[in-house]
Amino acid sequence: MDWRETGILLSRRRHGENAAIIDVFTRDHGRHAGIVRGGAGRRMTPILEPGNQIDVAWRARLEDRLGTYAVEPVKSRAASLMADRLTLSGLNALTSLLIFALPEREAHPNLYDGTLTVLDMLDTSPFWPMAYLRWEVSLLEDLGFGLDLTACAVSGEVENLIYVSPKSGRAVSGAAAGKWKTKLLPLTPALIGQGDGNPVDVTEGLRTTGHFLQTRLAPALGNKAIPEARNRLIDLLIKKR
Repeated sequence: MDWRETGILLSRRRHGENAAIIDVFTRDHGRHAGIVRGGAGRRMTPILEPGNQIDVAWRARLEDRLGTYAVEPVKSRAASLMADRLTLSGLNALTSLLIFALPEREAHPNLYDGTLTVLDMLDTSPFWPMAYLRWEVSLLEDLGFGLDLTACAVSGEVENLIYVSPKSGRAVSGAAAGKWKTKLLPLTPALIGQGDGNPVDVTEGLRTTGHFLQTRLAPALGNKAIPEARNRLIDLLIKKR
């Protein structure tokens, strides 16, 4: 069995004396692990940094085996992102959530394309935090826990949508919230890709997506703990508020 594809390196851990096991997110083969011979060596270490784009050729005798990777560099992101504490935190949150959430070897092409967009924005655009928030929305949707933010769950109106029901994941208008508004989650402009993406908007939006990561996705994964890297990103964004 073998295949070849370009992917995003999510993690690397040492294996034996000089090899490494890497986790790669590809468009057609999903999150897929494999062994890189010499992957712990000096030449390969800069290539095998999380966030880097790499060309991988996977081979195994049987499809269900771990298999081995031959790796070639395509695009290095890690070095530039490590220069800034906030962008590094964004990278760590993104890769950690993918490892946390994605089943192995299950293709998620739309999520892969969105992940590439956020990774490229991390190094080039000040609006990447809003793109990251939207990426969490798409992560939930791709895994079957999507939010419905198009119309009020109570009245059906499409204006003045400022809350999200923590139970249904549907939008609620300010007029329909009534006495329940203190129990509802914020629907900020950044959550639907609008506004200027200021830190307050983004962190409030992350409070909403975080609720559904914790109450819907985590239980489906056996109540795994949300990666601490995500909390560190939110802490840094709060300091910018």
